[in-house]
Amino acid sequence: MNDLHALSIFVDDNQLSILDQTQLPNKKQWLVCDSIDSMVLMIQKLQIRGAPAIGIAACLLLAIKAEKGLAEEDFIRNANRLRAARPTAVNLMNNIDSLLQASKTGYPKSVVDEAERLFYEDIELCNKLSELGNSLISPNSNILTHCNTGGLATVGVGTAIGVIRKAHGSGKNVKVWVGETRPLLQGGRLTAWEMGELGVPYRLICDSMAAMLMARGEVDCIFVGADRIAANGDFANKIGTYNLAVLASYHEIPFYVVAPHTTVDLACENGNLIPIEERNASEVKGVSGGFGDCIWAPEGAPVYNPAFDVTPAHLVSAWILDTGIYRVEDVQTGKLARR
Repeated sequence: MNDLHALSIFVDDNQLSILDQTQLPNKKQWLVCDSIDSMVLMIQKLQIRGAPAIGIAACLLLAIKAEKGLAEEDFIRNANRLRAARPTAVNLMNNIDSLLQASKTGYPKSVVDEAERLFYEDIELCNKLSELGNSLISPNSNILTHCNTGGLATVGVGTAIGVIRKAHGSGKNVKVWVGETRPLLQGGRLTAWEMGELGVPYRLICDSMAAMLMARGEVDCIFVGADRIAANGDFANKIGTYNLAVLASYHEIPFYVVAPHTTVDLACENGNLIPIEERNASEVKGVSGGFGDCIWAPEGAPVYNPAFDVTPAHLVSAWILDTGIYRVEDVQTGKLARR
């Protein structure tokens, strides 16, 4: 396999390394990923995260294993195991399916070629998204974003953050409100870090401050990513996204979803059919690991911790895919499904 470099994924000399996102922003620690067990654990622990990034990383590992002599039947078994590592993010499933299809002819070279194609395709998709999304941003806009959708979540410039990055680079003098994104603080830890690295002016806020800012007229538009978009336009994204969509609707603020076409699940009729991952209670009761240990809830406190929520299509101003910008009327007439 050729060497491949992205912000959070490296392939050098047929070895895959992953930037441990649970250690950011305190430390940039690269982890070698040389087994299926390691990849599953990294995905589930969110050491690698972001719907496009986990799909690409899983495919690269499978391709490396295939090139090193993994038997085809073992390749299929391991591919299906990785496919199920996270239930909500459909990019992982779509990318694995592409690899499985490629394996039917010319294994293992076809698998390596397809994994590399998916890597470069994601870069191109992100570039298209950033161009299209930038066309919707006016100069001097105050933009609110949620969770992390940049180069850490893709192998390109990102989805929603890619749009913000493009607007900043175009000299539009944008300013960004970064929601902290409870309970794992992907906004506070990762998006704030990326904004700083890119030189984009931003301010970090608690999630509960968004409504006040909207009421004061300090939010001009909202850009978020997606982990799965149903055929009717409903979409799943990091928990807290639905809150922002409802608030945006009330305050008449444009609310945009930015995602590659690989995030659209045409087999999923509506958002009610999107499986929602529920994560460990410890994520809500405190923080630990690279950030020290701080527990703020009673040890036996019952917890409900869904990782994602579903936003209904009628709250979306537009879906920005690499294939175009789609409005509610487009979705209602099936254009989103046709892409």
